[in-house]
Amino acid sequence: MIVPLSDLGNPASISDLYWQDTTGGSQPVFYLDDLVLIASSEPPPPSTGPDLTINAASGRRAINPDIYGMNYTDEDLASELRLPVRRWGGNSTSRYNWQNDTYNTGSDWYFENIPADNPDPGSLPNGSSADRFVEQDRRTGTKTLLTVPMMGWVAKRRLASHPYDCGFKVSVYGAQQSVDTWDPDCGNGVSAGGSEITGNDPTDTSVAVGPAFVSSWISHLIGHYGTASNGGVAYYNLDNEPMLWYSTHRDVHPQGTTYDEMRDRTYSYAAAIKAADPTAKTLGPVLWGWCAYFSSAYDGCGTGVDYSSHGNTYFVPWYLQQMKVYEQQHGVRILDYLDLHNYPQASSVALGSAGNAATQALRLRSTRSLWDVTYVDESWIGEAVRLIPRMRDWVNSYYPGTRIAITEYNWGGLESINGALAQADVLGIFGREGVDLATLWGPPAATEPGSFAFRIYRNYDGAGHGFGEMSLQASSTDQSKLSIYAAERISDNALTVVVINKTSSALTSTMTLTGSSPTSAKIYRYSFANLLAVENLADLIISGNSFSYTLPPIPLHFS
Repeated sequence: MIVPLSDLGNPASISDLYWQDTTGGSQPVFYLDDLVLIASSEPPPPSTGPDLTINAASGRRAINPDIYGMNYTDEDLASELRLPVRRWGGNSTSRYNWQNDTYNTGSDWYFENIPADNPDPGSLPNGSSADRFVEQDRRTGTKTLLTVPMMGWVAKRRLASHPYDCGFKVSVYGAQQSVDTWDPDCGNGVSAGGSEITGNDPTDTSVAVGPAFVSSWISHLIGHYGTASNGGVAYYNLDNEPMLWYSTHRDVHPQGTTYDEMRDRTYSYAAAIKAADPTAKTLGPVLWGWCAYFSSAYDGCGTGVDYSSHGNTYFVPWYLQQMKVYEQQHGVRILDYLDLHNYPQASSVALGSAGNAATQALRLRSTRSLWDVTYVDESWIGEAVRLIPRMRDWVNSYYPGTRIAITEYNWGGLESINGALAQADVLGIFGREGVDLATLWGPPAATEPGSFAFRIYRNYDGAGHGFGEMSLQASSTDQSKLSIYAAERISDNALTVVVINKTSSALTSTMTLTGSSPTSAKIYRYSFANLLAVENLADLIISGNSFSYTLPPIPLHFS
């Protein structure tokens, strides 16, 4: 509903808005959302924004390009972004059988064995979907991060079409709460009465495997693509979210994963990877989120018997201690990266659409959970997450030399400018805070705003120029309004700066430079004005060590 102010006599000011019932009867509950006053002619003058400072001689830290990675990116976008790393991950990879190119969907879809689309299944294991994943990465110059199954079960056979093998057949385990429309004999493992079915046979879908299964897979990959040091698969994830196996794969792993199970499986499988390709890097324990950082699945989201029987030590610190013990005893580092997944838990932020104005504002605030020790997470967590400093503290205390990775994250809204703002902020934070590797889950389409957040850092001009590789000290007096990230580009020593306006107002801010004296700057902008391109604006002339600039409510890229 739009009400022109001209219909109201063009009042000079508005103090109240009223909605009045004209029927005299009772009315159902209704809600008012996204109230906006729109200027019909000239936009309001810019407000004074926070001061911005850059010190090119301070805070210098190398930015690992692997922070700009994604999961399952299509080839054209990967090529355009010069994508540094691409991950093969998710629930289905926990039971992927490389020999027959079949995976199990787990609880995501009726625990079914699904054959991957394959143009020549008769040539398997050659030409599998995993092989083709690696081959795409080789074409785009992207490093592959491959998830290897560590649970001990993989999909047992490849069926060409429905009906597929599944974990809870109605014909075997009785009527169930929900069944697959295309395979009505495959249920969701919940009885018609609402209780989870237990005591099923894991071999209905799966075959037991051990570390040798993974070793053979790596030998196959090396035979086709070489070792990691020679252009083959660079990284291996130690399975996917093992503290959720009891839920996502409860047809074969119904019990909650314990501290000891995680240690023992990591010892066996990570050692097998290192024996097969000593030049490859491993990432673990690939935990799903906040609860799993501290507790085993056996204990649930709290401190229980598993915690108390392991020296009252939270899970991640204990896990890192055990990895250090292995290296001390065997002389081999079997864990290279501490890998934690992170989805913001604030309501409606992660994975979904942009949402209403309140959700969009929350999305932009919640990126602070990655670094800000003063930010109390606006979710059920209710405390400071400070994820990256926390990971760094754990590594430094319990297994120095381990790198840090976040191989699944998603701040949502990637179809919108709001999501693009949040994503650009996240990438800036990753670089400034020293994350070593990160891969976005659910990457945007090439034409969606979220992809332009990556272009700002990887290819803002279409000619392959991107954000610098050496982070520099940059600060804003109010990061809730303007975020700023600065870096030096090694190839041409250019100072590159990303400024993100998180407000709905134009802001005029003063930027002060120390340790660098540019006389001009090229300006690149992504905005509402053109959601399909990063635009090159007129160059900015700089005189002295400070200047003022008006920032519309959009991200800017200076170079």
